[in-house]
Amino acid sequence: MSRLTSRRLAAGITAAVLALSLLWLGGWAAYAHAHLQRSEPRDGSTVIPAPNQVALWFTESLEPALSGVEVRDAQGSRVDQGEPQISGATMRIGLKALPPGTYKVNWHVLSVDTHKTHGTFSFQVGQ
Repeated sequence: MSRLTSRRLAAGITAAVLALSLLWLGGWAAYAHAHLQRSEPRDGSTVIPAPNQVALWFTESLEPALSGVEVRDAQGSRVDQGEPQISGATMRIGLKALPPGTYKVNWHVLSVDTHKTHGTFSFQVGQ
């Protein structure tokens, strides 16, 4: 193999290793946000009886002062009560007595690594 070919091969290998390293590190950066892992009630579920709270579990610990949740009925009126309780990666909020219907949960969080995320989901209370 000539010296020129060896240098090109080495440069190609170096570039490939660098590109793979950047992809790997970039993948880890995507996990550095607090994403909703699960909720109770679950997204799209129908529950009987009506729940007395909504609980959300995230992939990272939350900053309580800058995270929140609200629950609204089909007319847009708030049906949550009190302040959300946040402990580590879990957030809970109490609910008023819910009649049958559809409810939308809107949440926003700031993870302890300072990344903001937000989302919505809905559930139904059956008869």
